[in-house]
Amino acid sequence: MSHLFLSDEWIQAARDIRHKYSDSVPTIEILIRINVVTTKVPFGDGTVNAYIDTSKGVLDMELGSLDGADLTITTEYEIARAVFVDQDPTASMQAFMSGRIKVEGDITRLMAMQTALPQTDEAIQVAAEIKAITA
Repeated sequence: MSHLFLSDEWIQAARDIRHKYSDSVPTIEILIRINVVTTKVPFGDGTVNAYIDTSKGVLDMELGSLDGADLTITTEYEIARAVFVDQDPTASMQAFMSGRIKVEGDITRLMAMQTALPQTDEAIQVAAEIKAITA
């Protein structure tokens, strides 16, 4: 079953997938806490606040905001989906260069995270399963 990206149902399904692989995905060495403000969302009031946190050694993406985040990313829904679900580096670079992704805070931490995410078979499988549940 597929769910709209960042909906409560999507967050729960993605959490379940991450949990299923929690014993086999390698630890993320870079500790980063990112608030993500997504606008033009096709449900709710049009804005979703979420966060990414690797401080426990795994990538957690949950709804809400973190106090003391390293940075805040603000972007539109379609761009957030391309970056976080499709993992499209071209889309993220084009959006950033055109000002459609705004970053407040320590951007070097974001760049460090891009190289620190594990690219093991298990991590690739987690990403594929999350993409498969995303409408």
